[in-house]
Amino acid sequence: MSYAQIDLSGQQLSRVDFKEIAAQITVDPYQKSVSGNVRVKMEMFEPADSVFLDARNMIFENVLLNGKEVEFRNDNQRLWLISNFTPSAENIISFSYKAVPRQSMYFINWDIAEEVEVSRQVWTQGQGRFTSHWLPSFDNPGEKVIFNLTWNFPKEYTLVSNGSLINKTAVNNNLTQWEYTMHAPMSSYLVAMAAGKYDSGSITTGSGIPVTNYFEPKDREKAEPTYRHTKEIFDFLETEIGVAYPWQNYKQIPVQDFLYSGMENTGTTIFSNSFVVDGTGYNDINYVKVNAHELAHQWFGNYVTSVSDEHHWLQEGFATYYALLAERQVFGDDYYYWNLYQSAEELKALSDSGKGEALLSLKSSSLTYYQKGAWALHILREKVGDRAFKEAVQNYLNAHAFGNAGTDDLIREFEKASGQDLSDFVSGWLLQSAFQGTETLNSLKKSQFIRNYMEVAALRELPYQNKKEQLNRTLNFPVNDYIGQEVVYQLAGQTGPGVEALYKKAFESGNLYVRQAIASSIENIPPQLKGDFVSLLNDDSYFTVEYALLKLWMQYPEEAGRWIEKTANIEGFFNKNVRMLWLVLNLVSPQTAKNDLAVYYNELGSYTREYYPFEVRQNAFGYLYQLNAFDDENLTDLVKAGQHHNTRFRDYSRKLLAELLKQPEYIERYSQLKVNMSPRDETFLSARLKSK
Repeated sequence: MSYAQIDLSGQQLSRVDFKEIAAQITVDPYQKSVSGNVRVKMEMFEPADSVFLDARNMIFENVLLNGKEVEFRNDNQRLWLISNFTPSAENIISFSYKAVPRQSMYFINWDIAEEVEVSRQVWTQGQGRFTSHWLPSFDNPGEKVIFNLTWNFPKEYTLVSNGSLINKTAVNNNLTQWEYTMHAPMSSYLVAMAAGKYDSGSITTGSGIPVTNYFEPKDREKAEPTYRHTKEIFDFLETEIGVAYPWQNYKQIPVQDFLYSGMENTGTTIFSNSFVVDGTGYNDINYVKVNAHELAHQWFGNYVTSVSDEHHWLQEGFATYYALLAERQVFGDDYYYWNLYQSAEELKALSDSGKGEALLSLKSSSLTYYQKGAWALHILREKVGDRAFKEAVQNYLNAHAFGNAGTDDLIREFEKASGQDLSDFVSGWLLQSAFQGTETLNSLKKSQFIRNYMEVAALRELPYQNKKEQLNRTLNFPVNDYIGQEVVYQLAGQTGPGVEALYKKAFESGNLYVRQAIASSIENIPPQLKGDFVSLLNDDSYFTVEYALLKLWMQYPEEAGRWIEKTANIEGFFNKNVRMLWLVLNLVSPQTAKNDLAVYYNELGSYTREYYPFEVRQNAFGYLYQLNAFDDENLTDLVKAGQHHNTRFRDYSRKLLAELLKQPEYIERYSQLKVNMSPRDETFLSARLKSK
C-alpha cells in the first residue's frame, strides 16, 4: 500500500475531481450521534493507487467502489480507498458511517428533562475545515462538490439545510425525512444543518429569489425587527455587485450558543439568537450588520472561494466592505464614514504599536482581514473609480464562478478594467504591515460629517470655558448622532456656569443616542437635571435604561422603590441585562421586603443553569460574583460552564472559577461538591483543585 503518497490535499486535487456527495443522514440528538449512507461521484484525471475523504473519528462499513468491495483504511482522520485507479469519467464510492462528533455539530439541551421548557436544537458550524467531523467530505476548500443531503430527524422539529427542500415525509412514528438538493458545487465547510422548533416567514427578492426567515415560536413578535431590511439588503447587494445571486434560495436561522455572530453557509446562514431583538433592542443591537455580512459572503467566499488561507481577506474584506455599503443604504452616509473612521482608529493604533499586519498573510487577525480588507477596497474604489471597480468585481466573480481565486486574480481584473498599474496599491495595502494612515485620513476628510466630527473631537483637551460656545452650537437641532455624543462625552466631569444648560439642551434634543451618551457618561446627576435623567427610563434603548436605573439607584437610594417599580417589567436584551440589574438592586436595597429577597435571589441564581443561553449565564455569574452569593448549584453550573463549546464563555467561566479557587472557602466547598458530580465534571474540577 502506498496511500501516503498523496497525503496532501493539493496533490489529490490534481488527480481527481469529486463531483457530488449524496447522503442520507440520521441525526440522533439524544445520543449526540450521526450516521448515514453516502454515495460519492468522482472523475479520475491521472493514475493513482489511492484516494481519500476527510473523516474524523468515524466507523465505516460496506465500502464499495463502483459496486464492488474495495480495500480501505480508516486512520480516524481520513477514509482511504486503495485500488488501481485509472483515468475515468465516472466512479462511484459508497459506504455507511457512524460518528459521535467531537466538534462542528452541536447538540443543545437534549440532556435536559423533558418537562423543562428549553430550546432543543442541533446545528453545525464547519468554519474552515471541520465538516469532516460529522460528514465524510473535504477539508480543502478547493475541492468543490454538489451536496444533496437527505436528513432523518425527530418529527416534532423543523430541519433546515442547504439547497431546495424537495420532499418532506414521515419515516416512521418518530422520524421525519427532509430531502434537500443543490444545483451547484461548494466547499465542504459551507455544508450546514440546523434543527429545532421553528416557525418561519417568507419574502421574495426583486430578482425572484425566495428568502425564508426562521424564528422560534416564542419570538414571533421579534421576527420583524430582527429581519428588518433583509429584502432591501438583498436587492442592494445584487444590484451593487452586478452578478446575480448564485444560489437557489436563501435561509436564515437563529440558534442558541452559537460560536460566532453568524456563519455564511451556502444559502443557509446560521446566526446567534442574541440578535433576535424586539423594537427597542433593535435601536441598540441588531442583526443588520451580520445579515448584510453573511449575505455578501454568498458571492465572496461561497461563489468564489480564496485559493488558500493566505488570501482569506478576499472573503472577509469583501464581505465587510459590501456589508458596509448595504448598511450605508439603510442608515446613511454618516453611518458609513463613522464605521470607517472607527476601524481606522483601531488599525492605526495596532500599527503604531508595532503590531500592524499584512493583508496577504497566514497569521493576521480578524481586525486585519475584515476591517483592513474593507479599507483596502474602499481606497481601491477611490483610486480606480466606480465604473472600473464594478467592472473588475464582476469580471473577477464571473471568471472564477463556483471556483477558487487568489489576490493576483483580483488585481489582474482591476488593472484590466482601470488601465492602471496597481503595484503601489498592492505594496502599500496588501503587503505592508503598517496601516496607511495619511491616505486613510485624506479619504475620510472627503466626508463633511467627518470633518465636522474631527473639529469637535479636537476640542477634547481644551478647558470647558474655551469651547462651551462651540459645544452649544453643535447641539442645535437637528443633532448628529455621533457628534452629539462627542459633545456629551466632553461634558462628563465638567462643572461651572452653563454645563447644566448644555446637558439640558442635549436632553431636549430628543436624539436617542445623545441621551444614551448622557446616561452612560454622567458622573453625578445635578439636582436640576434629576427629572430629565428620570425620563431616560422611558427611552427606547435598553442600554440607556440600564445605565439610568443604576445611576439613579446609586445617587438617590432613598427613592429606590420608585426606580425599581418603574422598571419592574423590563427584561432588556437577550442577556436580560435590565432584569438582572433590577434583581440585584432589589437584593441590596434595604426597602425590599424580606419575604421577597428569596424570590429575587432564586430567580437570579436560576439563570446560571446549563440550559440558558451562555449570554444569560455569564451575566448571572458576574452578578453572583459581585454579591458573593453562589449557592452549591451555581458552583456546579460554573464547572459545567468551564467546559462549554463556546470558547469565549468557556474562558470567562474558567477565569471566574480560578478566582474563586483562590479563596479557602470555595476550595472547601468545591472539594465537597465534586463527590456528587458526573465523572466528566469531577475530572475537570479535580485538575484545578490539585494546584491549590
